[in-house]
Amino acid sequence: MKRRSVDWYILIPVLLLVSTGLIMVLSASSAFASAKFGKPFLFFYKQAIWSCLSICGLIFAANFEYKRLKRLVGPALFITLLLLVLLLIPGVADTRNGANSWLQLGPVSFQPSELVKLCTILILARVLANKQDKISFFQEGLLPPIFIIGVICVLIVLEKDLGTTMALAFTSFVMLFAAGARLSHLTPLALTGAVLASAAVFSEKYRLARFIAFMNPYADPRGTGYQIIQSLYAIGSGGVMGVGLGHSKQKFLYLPESYTDFIYSVLAEELGFIGGLFIIILFIIILVRGLRIAYNIGDSFGSLLAIGITSMITVEAIMNISVATGSMPVTGITLPFISYGGSSLFFKMVGVGILLNISKYCPEKQAAVKETDVLTDY
Repeated sequence: MKRRSVDWYILIPVLLLVSTGLIMVLSASSAFASAKFGKPFLFFYKQAIWSCLSICGLIFAANFEYKRLKRLVGPALFITLLLLVLLLIPGVADTRNGANSWLQLGPVSFQPSELVKLCTILILARVLANKQDKISFFQEGLLPPIFIIGVICVLIVLEKDLGTTMALAFTSFVMLFAAGARLSHLTPLALTGAVLASAAVFSEKYRLARFIAFMNPYADPRGTGYQIIQSLYAIGSGGVMGVGLGHSKQKFLYLPESYTDFIYSVLAEELGFIGGLFIIILFIIILVRGLRIAYNIGDSFGSLLAIGITSMITVEAIMNISVATGSMPVTGITLPFISYGGSSLFFKMVGVGILLNISKYCPEKQAAVKETDVLTDY
């Protein structure tokens, strides 16, 4: 048995989030699952199975040397483009909430965008690491990664999944900045992205309705503003200490998507401000530790890979919590590690496994990872 060091500052918060997610999926989904399928534990059982598979994925990734991932950049790019093009073929994608972003593989639903996010981070990390000395030059260094990001984002937009596009664009922007791109180049790029995002909002009626509801949900409390209002009711009802685990009222078919996009609202209702703050603190710990790993690793590829994975988790957490609290329009982004969804959980855990592997190669004094910590090979 080979002894390996583990970065508990990453692993413990993630396991706490996954455990909390299982409990909250059980609580938030039971009423809906019982009413629609007659099986109150249906979604909990599915999430529990995915949690076990995800932990296996994490362990495998944590024991797979991250430098070997460079060889997978070509296949990753091919898989990314293949999946995104496949979703554009009429009759292939499963449409949910206006987005053609799901594939039905027998009894299993698969969201290709979750794999695409991880593949894109891997591709960008390799490209930006190779162009580290040219990144300050727009045409030679910055244009190739921008082109890759642009193609992937356009394909996702065509699937009507603006939320995923925004999350991926934000993550890519952070990676470009960390790689050393000039602000004089990134600022026009960010402004262009904002204009295109605005155009995408106004190009679809349902997106425009979401934006109007965000601006004033009480203008149409029984229609477009209903979901946001119910979310705010849930959070407000929780107070400081919450109404108690399992005692949410909003989950009884008042709050749509209570166990996916708006699970944070139910969590805040049942566990209160304290519970909601605890979840935020866990994400902050992951962010700080992830950035520390990126700073300490003496390898550009590993550093950018760590920044990409950490940024994606953080960006999605911010977007989801912002939506739940009425701070931004509904995006369809779930809360990492907590919301119901096997694809999201599995690939996020694989990403964490990669982050744990990168941490192992940080200098001992800087990474502060004890040699006595053990991760057993499976």
